[in-house]
Amino acid sequence: MSHWGQLSFQDAATPIMTMLIAFHDHAMLVITMVLTFVSYALISLMINKYTCRNIYEAQAVEAIWTILPAFILLFLALPSLQLLYLTDEIVEPGVTIKAIGHQWYWSYEYTDFCNIEFDSYMINTPDLEEGQFRLLEVDNRIVLPMNIEVRLLVSAADVIHSWTVPALGVKADAIPGRLNQLSFILRRPGIFYGQCSEICGANHSFMPIAIESVNTNSFIKWINSFENE
Repeated sequence: MSHWGQLSFQDAATPIMTMLIAFHDHAMLVITMVLTFVSYALISLMINKYTCRNIYEAQAVEAIWTILPAFILLFLALPSLQLLYLTDEIVEPGVTIKAIGHQWYWSYEYTDFCNIEFDSYMINTPDLEEGQFRLLEVDNRIVLPMNIEVRLLVSAADVIHSWTVPALGVKADAIPGRLNQLSFILRRPGIFYGQCSEICGANHSFMPIAIESVNTNSFIKWINSFENE
C-alpha cells in the first residue's frame, strides 16, 4: 500500500499493473524529451538577436515539426492501445467473484462455490487492532489464490460505485442493473487495499476494499472452512 510522502505508484501485484507502471515511465521519458527540446527552442528565441530578412519561409523546418510530433504520438499510442486490450482480455478464469456495491459497504459472492457470500464493512476506528489501518480495514476480506486468473463481476444495488484496487491496476464502475467485468492475476502474497472511487453519498469514504492473496492450498482450506460452517 502507499505510504506517507510517496510520489510514485504502489508496488505492482499483477502483471497488468507492472505494464502500466512501465508505460507511465515510458510516457514520462517522452514528455521530458519534448519539454526539454521546446524549452531550449524558446530560450534560444528569446536570447538570440540574429535575424535574416532574406528568409521568408522554412519548408524543411515546417515539415520536420509536423512529421516529428506524429511519430511521437505513435510512439505513445501503440503501447497504450496494447495495454487497453490487455486490460479487457479474459482467457481462462479459475475463480469468479461477484462484487455488489451498497450504501456503504460491499457484498461478495463466490459463484464457483455453494453458499459462499458475505458482506464486507469497514472496521470503525475504536475497534481497530494494533497494526491495522484506519479507513482501510474490513471485517471480511476477499481471499484469493495466487497465479490463478480471477474474474470479477461488478454491479451495484443502489447508486453508482467504483471498485478500485491500485496495486492490482484494476478499476470498474459498479452500476445498478449492469454487470461490468475485469480480470487479474495475483503474483505475490499480501494484503492489498482499495476504496470506492465514485462519489456515492455521505459515507463514500467509508467503504474500503481489502484483498488477501494466499497460495492455492491456503485458499482451498479457507473455502472448506467456509463451507463447513
